[in-house]
Amino acid sequence: MQVILLERVAKLGQMGDVVDVKPGYARNFLLPQGKAQTASQANISAFEAQKAQLEARNLETKKEAEDLAARLDGQQFIVIRSASDAGALYGSVTPRDAAEAATEAGFSIDRKQVSVIVPIKELGLHDMAVRLHAEVSATITMNVARSKEEAELQASGKSIQELAAEEEAAAEFEIAELFDDIGSAADEDDSDQN
Repeated sequence: MQVILLERVAKLGQMGDVVDVKPGYARNFLLPQGKAQTASQANISAFEAQKAQLEARNLETKKEAEDLAARLDGQQFIVIRSASDAGALYGSVTPRDAAEAATEAGFSIDRKQVSVIVPIKELGLHDMAVRLHAEVSATITMNVARSKEEAELQASGKSIQELAAEEEAAAEFEIAELFDDIGSAADEDDSDQN
């Protein structure tokens, strides 16, 4: 099925291009979203008449997206989730969670604009891509933690797994010292009896 693109579509073409797509893609995505029209002679001539208006509107939305991307890029949002002692999440962090966290912080983004770079299944800092316009994107960081305190520790650069390992090593050292103290006390008792 041939369609004429009303805006730039990634991996498909620029505004005004007449492209050949599968009928389902056109019928279910491009046409309902207003991204394309069927490539009939009437629609092509109507597009040529509206081309200046569409380009102006596209530039305006691109500028708005660039402004938002400048403010949004590099932002860090905290998501509190329950997790095991090893740091594995009971569930995962989804684009919906990222969109809600960003919206609470005052940015208006939709979950459809957020894409997960790598599935988030453990505590820590994770990057997510936000596509604000066909030509503009930003990267946000999700700080996934069990509490606000853990989130602050992670933001300072320490991972929960490292902290758990340090605590375990400190506990083992204390136990070893305790056994050394008990052993030396038993040795003193043996030498007193002789």
